[in-house]
Amino acid sequence: MTGIALALDHVGLCTADPAPLWSAWERLGFALSPVAQQSGRRTPDSDVEPFGTVNRCAFLRHGYVELLGIADPNLFANGVDRFVARYTGAHIVALAMDDAEGNLARLRAGGLAIPGIAWLQRPVEPGGPTARFARLPFPDAPEGRVQLVQHLTPELVWDARWMGHRNGAEALESVIVASAEPAETMARLARLAGVPAEPDPLAGFRLRLPGAPRAAGPDSPAMETRIRVLPPEALDRALPGVTAPALPFMAGFIIRTNDRAASARALLADLPLRDAPEGVMVPPEHAGGAAVIFA
Repeated sequence: MTGIALALDHVGLCTADPAPLWSAWERLGFALSPVAQQSGRRTPDSDVEPFGTVNRCAFLRHGYVELLGIADPNLFANGVDRFVARYTGAHIVALAMDDAEGNLARLRAGGLAIPGIAWLQRPVEPGGPTARFARLPFPDAPEGRVQLVQHLTPELVWDARWMGHRNGAEALESVIVASAEPAETMARLARLAGVPAEPDPLAGFRLRLPGAPRAAGPDSPAMETRIRVLPPEALDRALPGVTAPALPFMAGFIIRTNDRAASARALLADLPLRDAPEGVMVPPEHAGGAAVIFA
């Protein structure tokens, strides 16, 4: 087991009304998992309770994208209500770990006041088995929910029934964040990950996660994944035409495909796609508030 973050595990888009978000992602060529209501513990020692949030996910061979919304505003929203009050779009970045207790000890030894492991669970499908997760969120991060996550039941969520994507998507490769204070944002992410940051080729900083077999899925290969934190004036060079509705802003992410984005280009030819340095980009207004680059 390893006491650092190994890879990008998932990114999460949040909205007050999930149905249009799910429809938009199906239009992009993703097969989505069934609707699942989340439940968990508000504190490490409290009882499990149902949350008012529901999700569907686009599971990839390496990592996934979570599409999260509020179904019952009368129940605990686990922070999603605060996120969507800022903007609709990406608010979650989760880094894969394989040792929750070891990472908790590392973070506490570094002076981070984490009360304990945050437990989350949800049914894989209605009437089906329950997937369970161990999480270590960075307390009160202004970027959103940045966290380490360990899948306790990975074989339940990465299911072949919802992994055949018409766009050829295979791996979550990189996340791009815009921040007015790139050094401060990256310092939080590097502290959480236990991995040193380095200068980004454009501006700002990047975090290179080393990868490991099965780090972000039961059949995921060992591959390097990255988080880039850019100043807002550099955002347009990475994500053409994208502007931040608020800062910090989880602006977009790169999904590696099995055909260099040929299927995505053909499937999405009627959308206003843009060429980006890393591939072909779907603008945020067609992807739930975050830019998606198929590479």
